[in-house]
Amino acid sequence: MASSSGNSSGCSSRDGQNSASEEDFQLAMDQRKRKRMQSNRESARRSRMRKQKHLDDLIAQVDQLRKENNQILTSVNITTQHYMNIESENSVLRAQLLELTQRLDSLNDILNFINTSSGILDTTDHHYHPHAHDDFINNNPMDTNTMFLNQPIMASPDIFQYY
Repeated sequence: MASSSGNSSGCSSRDGQNSASEEDFQLAMDQRKRKRMQSNRESARRSRMRKQKHLDDLIAQVDQLRKENNQILTSVNITTQHYMNIESENSVLRAQLLELTQRLDSLNDILNFINTSSGILDTTDHHYHPHAHDDFINNNPMDTNTMFLNQPIMASPDIFQYY
């Protein structure tokens, strides 16, 4: 029995040493675990801060892009309005040009009729024939001032800038 008690006392001292070193080991493991947890918490906090900063940057960028988009839309609307005004003005000018061109053609037709029917102007050499004037006055009840309108009326696009 002595040997069994010796063995057990020897075992208990070894067990004491083992338990002490296990406790030290366990303390070291717990300390490492706490450091790792603290490090992980700090890393997670930094990660959340980076994500929040990135989100804030994206929100600011969205706001800036919306402002720019609104400015562009305003500019497009103003430009479109100017375009429509100019198109309207061009339509009026085209109508005036057509009307004035038709009037000019009519006046030129009247002059050609007067010149060919009265014989005042020889259209080939554009010389005045004095006796034709007398015939014109005697045969035509029109004002004698019309004799001086025997040249075609010419117009250029420049005249439309004054309307």
